[in-house]
Amino acid sequence: METKNLAGRYDLPPLDWEPVADRLDRGFEQAPGGGGPDRHTCWLATIDPDGRSHVNGVGALWVDGAFWFETGERTRKGRNLTRDPRCSLSLATTEFDLVVEGTAEPVRDPDVVAAMAARWSEGGWPAEPDETGTALTAPFSAPSAGSPPWLVYRIALTRATALQTVEPGGATTWTF
Repeated sequence: METKNLAGRYDLPPLDWEPVADRLDRGFEQAPGGGGPDRHTCWLATIDPDGRSHVNGVGALWVDGAFWFETGERTRKGRNLTRDPRCSLSLATTEFDLVVEGTAEPVRDPDVVAAMAARWSEGGWPAEPDETGTALTAPFSAPSAGSPPWLVYRIALTRATALQTVEPGGATTWTF
């Protein structure tokens, strides 16, 4: 991993990735009233066919060192990812603002899909594998997710940038 200190001009040391990952491992509430300032929203940016960015809120989870989200194959973000899997995801926590870059690939392994469905269900969204076992279904989802079934995506991180929002502050980029 390569580390680049973005706050050296302020005599601040580079941040360590491990505390950032540890904080993500503790989870982040996305329901209103559950995080700061009122909740933690993950924003996914994909690339439209004309090169413009498309940004949309997603119900992402951090599991095993990666961000995971779901969406329909025919949604704008789903079509964008099929054409170009490069994306970025941002999240603000109390301790830091974070942007990760990487590639999002659909995961169709029935065991993994079932495990992720269980995690979303534990968090309050009653997801379950569909009849194929390779996608998700639920009684409801965000309007931007499209109609079920929803594919599960894993973002393989290539870079992350964090801005520490508590003392002593700092900003660092990591290239994986």
